[in-house]
Amino acid sequence: MTDTSVAPQAHDYSKTLFLPQTAFPMRAGLPEREPEILARWYEIGLYERLRQAARHDPRFILHDGPPYANGHIHIGHALNKILKDLVTRSQQMLGYDSNYVPGWDCHGLPIEWKIEEEYRAKGLDKDQVPILEFRQECRAFAERWVEIQREEFKRLGVIGDWAHPYLTMSFAAEAQIARELMKFAGSGQLYRGSKPVMWSIVERTALAEAEVEYQEHVSTTIFVKFPLAGGGAVDERLAQASVVIWTTTPWTIPANRAIAYSTEIPYGVYEVTAAPEGNWAKVGERYLLADGLAEGVFRAAKVESFARIADVTPDMLAGLAARHPLAGRGYDFGVPLLPADYVTADTGTGFVHTAPGHGADDYMTFVRNRATFTAAGTPEVPHTVRPDGLYFDHVPLFAGARVFDDQGKEGDANARVIAALAEAGMLVARGRLRHSYPHSWRSKAPLIFRNTPQWFIPMDKDLAAPGDTLRARAMTAIRETRWVPAAAEHRIGGMVENRPDWVISRQRAWGVPITVFVDKETGETLVDERVNGRIADAFEAEGADAWFADPSGERFLAPDFDPARYEKVDDVLDVWFDSGSSHAFTLEQRDDLKVKRRSPGSPIAPLVAGKLHDQVIYLEGTDQHRGFFHSSLLESCGTRGRAPYDVVVTHGFTLDEQGRKMSKSLGNTVAPQDVIRQSGADILRLWSASVDYWDDQRIGPEVLKSVTDQYRKVRNSLRWMLGSLHHFSGHDIVAVERMAELERLMLHRLAELDQVVREAYAGFDYKKVVTTLVPFLTGDLSAFYFDVRKDTLYCDPISSTARRGALTVIDQIFRCVTTWLAPILSFTAEEAWLSRFPAAVSVHLERFPILPATWRDEALAEKWGLVRRARRVVTGALEIERANKSIGSSLEAAPIVHVADPAVQQALAGLDFAEICITSAITVVPGEGPAEAFRLDDVAGVAVVVAKAEGRKCARSWKISPEVGSDPEFPDLTPRDAKAMREWRKAAHA
Repeated sequence: MTDTSVAPQAHDYSKTLFLPQTAFPMRAGLPEREPEILARWYEIGLYERLRQAARHDPRFILHDGPPYANGHIHIGHALNKILKDLVTRSQQMLGYDSNYVPGWDCHGLPIEWKIEEEYRAKGLDKDQVPILEFRQECRAFAERWVEIQREEFKRLGVIGDWAHPYLTMSFAAEAQIARELMKFAGSGQLYRGSKPVMWSIVERTALAEAEVEYQEHVSTTIFVKFPLAGGGAVDERLAQASVVIWTTTPWTIPANRAIAYSTEIPYGVYEVTAAPEGNWAKVGERYLLADGLAEGVFRAAKVESFARIADVTPDMLAGLAARHPLAGRGYDFGVPLLPADYVTADTGTGFVHTAPGHGADDYMTFVRNRATFTAAGTPEVPHTVRPDGLYFDHVPLFAGARVFDDQGKEGDANARVIAALAEAGMLVARGRLRHSYPHSWRSKAPLIFRNTPQWFIPMDKDLAAPGDTLRARAMTAIRETRWVPAAAEHRIGGMVENRPDWVISRQRAWGVPITVFVDKETGETLVDERVNGRIADAFEAEGADAWFADPSGERFLAPDFDPARYEKVDDVLDVWFDSGSSHAFTLEQRDDLKVKRRSPGSPIAPLVAGKLHDQVIYLEGTDQHRGFFHSSLLESCGTRGRAPYDVVVTHGFTLDEQGRKMSKSLGNTVAPQDVIRQSGADILRLWSASVDYWDDQRIGPEVLKSVTDQYRKVRNSLRWMLGSLHHFSGHDIVAVERMAELERLMLHRLAELDQVVREAYAGFDYKKVVTTLVPFLTGDLSAFYFDVRKDTLYCDPISSTARRGALTVIDQIFRCVTTWLAPILSFTAEEAWLSRFPAAVSVHLERFPILPATWRDEALAEKWGLVRRARRVVTGALEIERANKSIGSSLEAAPIVHVADPAVQQALAGLDFAEICITSAITVVPGEGPAEAFRLDDVAGVAVVVAKAEGRKCARSWKISPEVGSDPEFPDLTPRDAKAMREWRKAAHA
């Protein structure tokens, strides 16, 4: 009969147990605690200490892609900066001098636009303000937001040289940007040309592709007749036909100068045989159309019936010309038909309306066929639309008509053109199309392609040798760069392979000017080192304002050149040129950022300990393949023949929990400031590390709740280790060879994790770090090892080798896990580390521990894999008994474990399986066991019958054992606990 009573003379033994003791609180209180830790970091000079500690190590430099200084940071900023901090902290702990200098983009339209908005709100006109005064307001605006954003970024726990960031508007930066531009001019890589570029009517400037976003837009569409003018090898039926084009921009018809066709598409002449009275497409009219699109054209034109009356081959189209649909009203020139490979039979008519001043393909068609255009009466690309979106006065019929107004709303140009075409009898049909259309990502207004003089950097001009073009250099550099994820290489490669010349000029005020002079007679750009030197020196001393302070440029030209002979260019540089040049005024000029670059063509070695070499990494959002990554690549390849980076890492966009883009109108934004205020920055940091950031990621209340639960489990594991280690000192260390198998198994697991964690950090795979460490903490440790070892740790005597061995291992686990987590949970890891080592400076000055290779024991791990599988069956059986209230604690049980699998029998031999299963006793017997025994489907050969433990309950350890009472001095304890009491008393009286 089992007797679980405790003897009447039992005492309160709780004070004799080695229970966890720690000041590390269960409740994190991160919003209050983190600012204290942050203040300490700056008080002790953590950034400077990191540099000093790693001064002899290879350098790993993360060059910051500068955010715009024009508003509070959003969740995308937070993800970006946290990821950068994960990189720099982890690479430092892998053995690098991993330096991070933050930067800001301070020029350009985002800031200028804000100042203009303030002007408009006050009823002021920006153009009436002196340019230097306006630039000073832009500078002050940027300075204010730099300070605000700096504090917001620091609150995320990001460590860097915040006291000495780089600013594109600093005088030194502006001087270097000008030098970089003058390098392009000096090498013949700068030219001024008139070609169509993306133009913002609202912002009055050209835009780069990186400044454009595509939004849904409803356009008016028209089908227009261009009567053939004869010529070429045509028969009578073809001569009477009209070529029909389709366009979504009716306002560009006045700029039409050609029609493009395909040599691969079958065409025919079609005649209208029936149509409603008063229809635009009339009976008897003949249209030249692509065969595959004819039916759709006639449907749009409301034609009741039609007939195909002639075949048309590409040879028949060669040399043909049409008349402009507004001929006789100021448009009396030929419209040649020209072959082009971009014409498809997907939509429209199979013929493409070509306006060289309003499209990239249209312009290139003009360039390739300049002689044909000249013969047709169009020697130059026409200028039809002014910077403000109005037709020039010289445009027949439409002078003063407006394409879009200052707010981006459609003007009267489309309506006036359509009305004129209808009046001339040249309209076939019209409609509406909802499609993706380019918009300015700042003003959100629709854009147009507009022919305008701009400054360009050519992609295909031979440089040092034939074939050595900027495009070729960039493509080679892309192949020599490590891209993470690897698919990013194809993305940027496709962009560079197909991109047009780089338009670098902007018609704005706030930026670094294009510091060149043009000979008024020859049109040649002046290249002179003396002039360039004076410009750079002036910028170093006064900033780029020096250029605008001297309208004639005399201070730069004289005494070597006559200012009256030269035009001083006052356009400013595309801000992507600014940021693309940032490597030149940071990485190459700061001693703490200079690296030994690998030679072009050499492979990029793995970023793992033992193979460390200098590295430069860029990390930004995936949109920067056409922005910062792109402009940096072109700028550096154009001036240095190579990329400025060795590694490029990209992240996706942050969406809400439903996968939608965040917007204020939807009310689905998540502000990092709010998350920090409510939960702390470490929650944001853990979220950033947990998501698959290489793709788009999601965030919202439910996501953050899950992350918080995950954090709580991690914190509780750290807290328990700290509490247990309260009873551990340097004198308690046990050598590995004297440890029990379970401890050696945990050391093996640490050695396994060490390799995984190092490789994950080296590969920038932070999700893998989290998905490796969190299950280890919650599964291997909290739910298994810690649970099994609590009895030993709490109850064993002071002298117990088992207890001291467990503490030795827990100390190693704590050191490893806390340092491994430090890059991610930077505040929590610091708090835990200082709780364990109050005299330490910071966990972030530690390196990832080097673990002995001898800890790896695959045979032991395989054996304990079997032990843990058998344990699962026991714990499953105990759960059912608890649910049935047959037992309370597992210590009330003494299961009988039937083991049919010889391998499991061997694994369990010699082990205290009761201790491992946290029962008071256990019996392992060979065989399948009775039918009613508990089994798990996925663990063959193990069956469990739960029986109750025999004996009395120990008043100290609560184990039930027949041995309780065998020690006369402590009749309510087991012999083990009685020994512990004697040692405890001796120590207490020592």
